[in-house]
Amino acid sequence: MIDNKKIVKKIDFLLKKEEISSIKRSIPQIIKEIEKSLWKKEDKEYTVNELKQISEAKGLDRAKYYLRRLKKNLTEVKNGKINDLNLNRWKQYKDIITDSLWIIDKRDNSENHNASYWGNFIPQIPNQLLRRYTKEGDWVLDPFLGSGTTLLECQRLRRNGIGVEVSAKATKLAEKNIKKGEKNNSSKVKVVEGDSSKLEFEKEIKKLGVESIQFLIMHPPYWDIIKFSSSKKDLSNTQSLDEFLELFGKVVDKTYQVLDKKRYLAVVIGDKYSNGEWIPLGFYIMQEILKRNYLLKSIIVKNFQETKGKMNQKELWHYRALVGGFYIFKHEYILLFQKK
Repeated sequence: MIDNKKIVKKIDFLLKKEEISSIKRSIPQIIKEIEKSLWKKEDKEYTVNELKQISEAKGLDRAKYYLRRLKKNLTEVKNGKINDLNLNRWKQYKDIITDSLWIIDKRDNSENHNASYWGNFIPQIPNQLLRRYTKEGDWVLDPFLGSGTTLLECQRLRRNGIGVEVSAKATKLAEKNIKKGEKNNSSKVKVVEGDSSKLEFEKEIKKLGVESIQFLIMHPPYWDIIKFSSSKKDLSNTQSLDEFLELFGKVVDKTYQVLDKKRYLAVVIGDKYSNGEWIPLGFYIMQEILKRNYLLKSIIVKNFQETKGKMNQKELWHYRALVGGFYIFKHEYILLFQKK
C-alpha cells in the first residue's frame, strides 16, 4: 500500500469540487508530484495512469467515481484468499498472465537460473503460478525437482519449498544452484533425494515442522523422450505408457495427502511422437489426476521453444514432417487442478 497522505488529501480536495474543469486543471500538478516522489516505479505508473483517466472523464460524476476508486486503491488493500495480490489495484499486474495461451519468447536466465540441465522448465512458469496461487511464507512441493527451478523461484518470491528428485546427479546440481540463492534470503528450501512414488511425504514435511503444503507443482519426464537416469524408479525409464501412468498416479496419490483442501496442483507436461503415432501424454495425465479427488480448473497451452536435440535442425524437421504427415511439436500444457 502506498503511504502518501498528501496525495490522498489532494484527492479529497478534488472530490469537493463542483466543476469538472477545476478537477482537470489540478491533475497535471498532482502527476508531477507523484513522478518526483520516492514511490516504486510500478506504483507511480499505476497512479499516473489512473489520474490521466480522470482527466479524460466526460462528466463530473464519472470523474468523481474514478477519484473515489483511486483513493480506495491508495488506502485499502484487498488481498486474494490464496495470494498477495492487491485486487483493488488489479490493473497493476499486467505481467501476470490470465489467458490460456502463453507465448514466452525466451527463458529467464536471471538470478541463478540456467538451461544446462536437459528438460528443465522455464522459470517463468513457476514464477507465474506461485504469484497467483501462493502467499509469502506458504509451502510449495515439487516431487520432480530436476535442477531446482521451482525452489529457486521460491527463494526469489519468499515462499518456502520442498523438492524431491530421484536422480542423485540432479539432486547435487539442485543443491548447488539453491545454495547460490541462500544469501540474504529468508525462505526455507529443502532438497530431498528420493522416489516420489514411494516417499512418505507427511513424515518428510514434519521433519521441517510443516503439517501441510499450500501448492503442488509437477514437471514429470515426458515419458522416455529424455532419459534422466538409469534408475528403474525414474519415470523416464518406464517400459510402457501404462507403466508410466501407473507410476505417475502413485506420485499423485502420495502428494494428495499433504496438499491443503481447495488448494492447487499444476502439472507441466508435453506430448510425444512414437512409431508414427502422436501420444497425447498431457491428456492421459489429465485423466489420471481426475481419477483422484481433483477438479480441472484450466488447460494452458504454452509455446515450446527449440530443444537442444533439435537446435539448428529446422529444415530437417520440416522435411521429416512433410514426409511423415505429422506436425512438429510447438506447444506443451500447464494443467491446473484444485483439490476438492
